[in-house]
Amino acid sequence: MHTLRRTCPLAALVVVAAGGLGGVLALGLAVRLLTRGRIVPPDRLPPLPVALVLGAEVYADGRPSRFLRARLDVAADLYRRSLVGRILLSGDGQSPFYDETAGMRDYLLAVGVPAGHIVLDPSGFDTYDSCLRARDVFGLRRLVVVSQAYHLPRALAICRALGLDAWGVGDDSVRRNVTAWRASVGRELAANLKLVWDVATRRPPRAHTH
Repeated sequence: MHTLRRTCPLAALVVVAAGGLGGVLALGLAVRLLTRGRIVPPDRLPPLPVALVLGAEVYADGRPSRFLRARLDVAADLYRRSLVGRILLSGDGQSPFYDETAGMRDYLLAVGVPAGHIVLDPSGFDTYDSCLRARDVFGLRRLVVVSQAYHLPRALAICRALGLDAWGVGDDSVRRNVTAWRASVGRELAANLKLVWDVATRRPPRAHTH
């Protein structure tokens, strides 16, 4: 029965995605409905062992971009509230010249999160990889995902398909950058098609190349 409950929503997403370009908006709505009730403000989040922060751009000097800093600020706030015990930073750390996870770690250290409570996953090359590795490499079953608010429905849908008990706390402070926010929302709608492909094919995470 548990398997059936997990696969039926996935089957519905596959059907919606098969509708072609006209189905993209419907697919986005379906993903939001599937994760409704799991995206909450911090004061409604149950205590969880780990916050999974999904990576994003870092600058050439290693500083996190504005979007990534906002995610890290949310995670640090959850840690200070004792809502999570550790923070898992998942991103692209494949090169000494571009390392999202190192930049994320340095930022959290600077705002007072102890090094012993920070865990790095330098092979979180995309949202699916990060969620799958959280389960299979780091042994997690319950967590809160931290990202921008528009990103969370897809991330939580992936977690649900993988059998993770996942919640989401989102940032919308960068919404003031209207152009970048709207562009990201548009890309997210298209990325839902990749969500369906990833979970339907059960692809393994991409291997680290270094």
